Formats: sequence, C-alpha cells, structure tokens
Amino acid sequence: MEILWRLWSKDWTSLVRPWIPILLGLHLQFSQASNCPEECRCDRTFVYCNERSLTSVPLGIGEGYKTLYLHNNLINNAGFPLELHHVASVETVYLYGNQLDEFPVNLPKNVKVLHLQENNIQTITRAALAQLLQLEELHLDDNSISTVGVEEGAFREALSLKMLFLTKNHLSSVPIGLPDDLKELRLDENRIAVIAEEAFQNVTRLERLLLDGNLLTDEGITPGTFQALVTLRDLSLARNSLTYPPPFLPGEMLVKLNFQENQISKIPVKALAGLHRLEKLDLSSNQLQMLGRGVFDGLGSLRQLTVRNNPWLCDCGMHWVVSWLKSLPASLNVRGFMCHKPEKFRGMVIRELSADLVHCSEAASTADTALIPSISISTDFPLVTRHVSSSKPPLTTLPTLYTIYTTREDGLRTKQPLQVTFTILNGSDIHVRWLASFPVTAYKVTWARMEPSLTGDTVRERIVGGDHRGIRLTNLEPKSTYRICIIPLDAFNNYRPKDDTVCTEAVTTAAFFSPDNNNRRRSGLEQATQPESGSPLLLAGLIGGAVIVVLVVLLSIFCWHMHKKSRSEWKYNRGRRKDDYCEAGTKKDNSLLEMTETGFQIVSLNNEQLIKGNFRIQPIYSPNGGLSFRDSPTVNNSTMYCKNNVQDHDS
Repeated sequence: MEILWRLWSKDWTSLVRPWIPILLGLHLQFSQASNCPEECRCDRTFVYCNERSLTSVPLGIGEGYKTLYLHNNLINNAGFPLELHHVASVETVYLYGNQLDEFPVNLPKNVKVLHLQENNIQTITRAALAQLLQLEELHLDDNSISTVGVEEGAFREALSLKMLFLTKNHLSSVPIGLPDDLKELRLDENRIAVIAEEAFQNVTRLERLLLDGNLLTDEGITPGTFQALVTLRDLSLARNSLTYPPPFLPGEMLVKLNFQENQISKIPVKALAGLHRLEKLDLSSNQLQMLGRGVFDGLGSLRQLTVRNNPWLCDCGMHWVVSWLKSLPASLNVRGFMCHKPEKFRGMVIRELSADLVHCSEAASTADTALIPSISISTDFPLVTRHVSSSKPPLTTLPTLYTIYTTREDGLRTKQPLQVTFTILNGSDIHVRWLASFPVTAYKVTWARMEPSLTGDTVRERIVGGDHRGIRLTNLEPKSTYRICIIPLDAFNNYRPKDDTVCTEAVTTAAFFSPDNNNRRRSGLEQATQPESGSPLLLAGLIGGAVIVVLVVLLSIFCWHMHKKSRSEWKYNRGRRKDDYCEAGTKKDNSLLEMTETGFQIVSLNNEQLIKGNFRIQPIYSPNGGLSFRDSPTVNNSTMYCKNNVQDHDS
C-alpha cells in the first residue's frame, strides 16, 4: 500500500507541473483585465471609452491593453494624466473628434499608431513628439495646422515615423525637418504654394507623396525638388495650377504619376524621359491640344494612360498620334483620346481616324515639328518658351527702373530701385521679369484685363518666392490691355499699395492662326482665343429674364380674364379676408347682406330698402374656421346681430 502511494504521489507531481505556467498566465490576464476604468468597457486587449462625453482620459487603465478608443468625446489638452504615459502596453490610440488645439502630451510612451483627425490642433512642438519614440503612423487630417504652427524639425523627433497624414490643414509650404525614414506623406487639400528645394533633401526613403488640391504653380516648384526622392513610387500633383510637368522627376522607382485637373497645355518632349518604370500616367482634365512627337517613347513599362477631358485638336499635328495609338500593344490601356476640334471631327476617337483625314504634307510636318515646345530651366526663372513664328519675334519692352520704399531694421524708410521688363510672347502669354537690388521675401503679382471698360475684369494674383526673377502670365485675351502690378512683400506679407507697388499696362498681340487652309481658319480661331468667363452667365441671365417676362404677361392675361368673367364676385370680395365676413340672404327676395366683423351687423350690399320680416341666415363658412355651431337670436327687423360660428335657423 505504501508503494502505491509513493507511485501515485510521483505521478501527481508530474501531472500538475505542466499546468502551473498556464494557471499563472490566466491569473495574470484576469488581474490585468480587472484594471478597467468604470467609465469604459474593456474586452480582451481593447478599452472602449469612445462617445461618452468625456473631458479627460479616465484614470485606472492598466497594463495588458493594446488599443485605446477615446474618439468622439470632449477631451481637451488638459485631460491627459501623467500615469497614461507610463502604460507601456498600449500601441494604438484613437483620439479623433475631440477638442484638442495642440498636439497632446503624456500619451502612452510606446504608441505606434495615433489618430488625431477632426480636432482643432494648431501647433506641434518638438517636445510633444519627442515622447513618442515608437510612433510609426500619425494621422493629423482635418485640423488647423499652419506652417508657422509647426516647430522646425518637430516631426524629426519621432524617430520611427513612417506614415504622416496632414490632409485638409492650413499649410502654405512643406514642413521643414521631416523624419529620415518617412515612407508616405500626404499633404493634399492644403494651401501649399511653394516647395523649397531643401524640403525633401533628407527624406530619401519616401515612397508615396500626395500634393493634390494645393496652390502649386510652375514657379512654386523649384527645379530638382523631387530629384532626390530616389525611392518614390507614387507622386500625385492633381488639382493644382501647373502648366507643364515639373522638371527632373525621379525616374528610378516611380510607378504612378498623376497630373489630373491642372492647366497643362504643353508637355516638353524630354519631360517624361527617364521614367522607365512608370506604369500609370494620368493627364486628365488639362488644356492639352497636341503632343510633341516621341513624348511617350521612354515609357517602356507604361500600362495605363488617361488623357480624358482635354481639348484635343485633330489636325496635321495629330497624325503621328494616330499611328502611335494603332501600334500600341494590348497590355497598354489608353483612355481619353477623343477629338474636340475642329467641329467636323468632334466626338470622334482619335485612334479610329483614317490616314486620309489627318494626312499632311512633309513640309507641313516639318512646320508642326518646329512648334513643339521647349523648356528652359534655371534656378532663377523656369519658363516654357513657345516658338510661335520665326518672322514675328516676341515684343520686349525696355527695362524700366521704379523706385520702391523699403523699411530697414532701424525703422528708416529708404528708396530702392526695382527693374521691370515685360515681354509680349503671343496673344495669350506675357513674360514679366524683374530685378531688385534689395532682399525681398516674396513677390505678389496681380493682373486684370482693362477692356472693354475701365473697371476691368476680376483681378487675378499669384505669389512667388523672393528668389524668383520672373513669372509667365498665360491664358490671356488676345489684343487686350492688361494692368500688371508687382508688389514686393516683407517677411509678414505686408505691403503699402501706394509706395511699394509697381504697375504698368501691356497689350497682347493678335491671336495666331495656323495657315493650313481656309477651311480650318475657324477652328484656328477657336484654338487661339478663349471666350470670356462672363458670357455664359450673361446669356443665362438674358434667357431667364425673358422667361420671367413671358410668365408675368401670361399671368396678367389670366387675371384680367377671370376678373372680367366674374366681376360681381370679385367686386364683393375685394379688400376683405375670408374670415372677416359671412354671407346671408333674406327669406323673401334673397338680397345679399353683409355681416361686419365688429358686432356682425348685417347691412345691405345693394343699397336697397330691406323689407321687414323674418330672415334665414345661411353661412357659407364659419368666420374663424370653427367646426361647431351655436344659435343666434333673430328679430323682425332689417338689422340683425350674429354671434361667432353662425348656424342655420328658421324663424
């Protein structure tokens, strides 16, 4: 018996030993789960404190939880206790839809994903981000962050940051001092007008960059801005004001390129050269009318090309495009090549045009090749130069010196010269150059057409950096006078309109017509000129006014006809509301009587002598809309008084 007991005790020990770690783990798990704030609900590794009208983060969040939901509350910057920073297990925090106006401090020290969208955050400091060394993904969309509100180098303090989302903020430039290991940066729907050359110098691992919906122009992007982004795979510049693609695009790894909804009218032949890995190119909703021969030759990996909503001109210059489209492999999907002009080809697919329709002679082809735009890039003044006609060179005005009053650091105002030159390139472009002998932070250029009235049309403006030496004004009206002003700005974008403004007037040349033949002269006119923006509104106003006049006339005729048809009834009802009277007739001759509202005295309407006798009162409707009836006393007299809500009564 003793032997059996010894054997059983030995087996029991071996049986219990493997369960000891499991029991300890369950005990630890339950003890951790018990540290759940009473305002929240906890489930495994999740703490749900969202949508509870909280003004601060609840106390008592224990270790073991990984995801903390605090969104859609009323938490402000003072609602983050210090003990929250020491909860080491939390990796994801949702704080969107609260009342934060600064980047919060005392967040969990090991957080990796942080959602701060839909707050009112205006400032971001280096100290706040220095606490989050493990942060990899930061969402700051839909806040009020401006360029001056971001401390320089603040984002670089988050050493592990890989994804930064700043969509729908108030940034006017790209923040300086981005993390070195950043892979995705979203800056769409801001007010960015300038990208400094050093903005992306250290971001050598960036793979995706979104700059859609900003105020970028050709002069706002410094040449070579994107050249250092050797790992960039996706670049989007949709919904800006570019007139040609930025020079020196990164070609090593770029796969997707988006220029949708810009003002691109020309693509230099070498603009897309070197993009050997590009697979998707979107040029939709621009101002492209023709393409230079061989502009897509270097895109060997292209799989999708979208060019919808461009005013393509199907003339001799499109002959090579037709041949190119027909020679494409089935792996390349091309969408949007559809004729817009001339009218006889409108709506036709360019690929399906026959060679006879777009046939042109060798001399004409040579002439078309001469019209292919070239681009001249410099650090001071990047411009696109269009060769309109060799016999008519651009008209350049002589440089003019203007006196500008500047304020020195000691408060004294001094006179400084500013040299300005205007070059009339063609009927729609004016090249403005300037040279200042004093430092300028930025230039504000405004222009407005002064014809046909002295008041002119809407004033357009553009702000360029102080390092630029010129600007090109495009899409102008031919043979029109424009008033152009150049305003040097100081560090606070302040200026004095009377002292610091240089204004002059320039006249554009006549529109250029293609001398192919007389039949296409009309289409050339449509190409060279641009209708005034107010014309459709004026036409719509005239049509609407005419429709209103016709409706008023018809209504007047109808009213006159009804008035003539029932004159007596209208005469009786004129000047009174329905509930001001009730109608009745005498029992003997049915004469019309009127009950006045005050006392309801019945008087004759036809001024005839009433016959004494009994009367029957027949209400047509109750005076005040009542549904019940009460008796009213009657007497044998020509005058009768009636209470409210008259009832039928025979005397």
